[in-house]
Amino acid sequence: MFCKTLPLGVHYKTGLKFSGDGDGDSTTTCLVDSATGHIFTYADVQITSRRVAAGLHRLGIRHGDTVMLLLPNSPEFALSFLAVAYLGAISTPANPLLTESEIAKQAKASATKIVITKRSYVDKLTNLQNVLIVCMDDGDNDVPLTDGCVSFTELTQADETELPKPEISSEDTVLILYSSGTTGNPKGVMITHKGVVTSIAQKVDGENPNVNFTRDDVIIFFLPMFHLYPLDALMLSAMRTGAAILIVPRFELNLVMELIQRYKVTVVPVDPPVVLALVKSAETESYDLSSVRMMFSGAATLKKELEDAVRLKFPNAILGQGYGMTESGTVAKSLAFAKYPFQTKSGACGTVIRNAEMKVVDTITGVSLPRKKPGEICIRGNNLMKGYLNDPEATARTIDKDGWLHTGDIGFVDDDDEIFIVDQLKELIKFKSYQVGPAELEALLISHPCIEDAAVVAIEDEITDDVAVAFVVRSEGSHLTEDDVKSYLNTQVVHYKQIKMVLFIEAIPKAVYGKILRKELRTKLETEYPK
Repeated sequence: MFCKTLPLGVHYKTGLKFSGDGDGDSTTTCLVDSATGHIFTYADVQITSRRVAAGLHRLGIRHGDTVMLLLPNSPEFALSFLAVAYLGAISTPANPLLTESEIAKQAKASATKIVITKRSYVDKLTNLQNVLIVCMDDGDNDVPLTDGCVSFTELTQADETELPKPEISSEDTVLILYSSGTTGNPKGVMITHKGVVTSIAQKVDGENPNVNFTRDDVIIFFLPMFHLYPLDALMLSAMRTGAAILIVPRFELNLVMELIQRYKVTVVPVDPPVVLALVKSAETESYDLSSVRMMFSGAATLKKELEDAVRLKFPNAILGQGYGMTESGTVAKSLAFAKYPFQTKSGACGTVIRNAEMKVVDTITGVSLPRKKPGEICIRGNNLMKGYLNDPEATARTIDKDGWLHTGDIGFVDDDDEIFIVDQLKELIKFKSYQVGPAELEALLISHPCIEDAAVVAIEDEITDDVAVAFVVRSEGSHLTEDDVKSYLNTQVVHYKQIKMVLFIEAIPKAVYGKILRKELRTKLETEYPK
């Protein structure tokens, strides 16, 4: 194995490091808060995260406990994640846009003991019991600190010499991310210290400075930190190399371009919706974007037309794609590990990540297939998840007895080792960079007293990969309308899970054993409701 798999909370040469730990100048910039201009050096990040860890320990967090990070992109997110890791505890990041009930479900499932959040999100936490709340101060000073909440500033002022030295195993869970996986309902993906460190080393420990982060890079960070792609492939990988991370709370096109110009940003990670916004904007000509040397896209497949168009906007940048999933980390990169940069084919998501194995298998027989033959992509390596939290059956369905993780994606490998994704076995709906499990939405729909049955499928949208469409069977005598269904469902879920269209149907087509025949519903959509 290329990378020693030691705990993330331990500093070592082949794992996560800080430039202030003897490997560089302690004045090296680590985090830049674009909202305030405040700069944290690597030395600042190390000492502050250790103080936050000591503060969390004083509040009762111990090895194996879970802390929810309900935060937007911010230095506090990075500091909190590192602090929790120092203690041998577990972070479970959550999207701040989730509803009150969705947050409560995640907190209960992950056994959250403390939530670190903004004051303006505290109203979403009223359903939580026996959970301590820690609130950020910056930017929320106009919102009073709720009774019983602890100020995040108090944690940053704790005595780092009180920080204990817990025994951390490389197999300990450091992160629980919620994903719909390959089977529909959200599940807690347990990622170990070994998995995180391996994944980081796979991406940035190499001989090619043209496609790896370096200490000279400034990486703009507007993709949400609560996803694995920005957290692992960006934040932690940047820290591994000593790069500067410019944190932007959310994507705003003109603001992002202005920040690229002002800070001479060199690396721009994107997802397809961001690429579309850049391509369609005429205002890109008003900004100096020449400092960008590398742009790579993840979270969803970047279509060839967008890939070609965005190259014209950033002529000095190498452009590439990544492919992966929460359960496996990065599977492939098109800014791959050749000694020199090479031109990847449009539509390819790269070559398999190093120090991992990949095979393509027949979806019926499980037999390995030759090049150019589409089948299910399987991955094996130390970067894989430990499993789904409290769900051994779902884990066994995803990772087989030989350690191969079955991605549910259909693809093939060409003669140049480049990987192409052509379809999905799984029935997930991909909305922008999010994954939505139909089963979750169907369960909510069926709970309506006037809905007899329901099924949710995807229809392709110009901007995103998919949007959700609900087929609904009304209960006898019901006069339920499309607006009624949307109003009922959409107030219970975050925006990217919302239904965009409701179609009423006499019966949901199902196989003899009860499985919804979504292919028939998609065919009905294409023939009766063409775009």
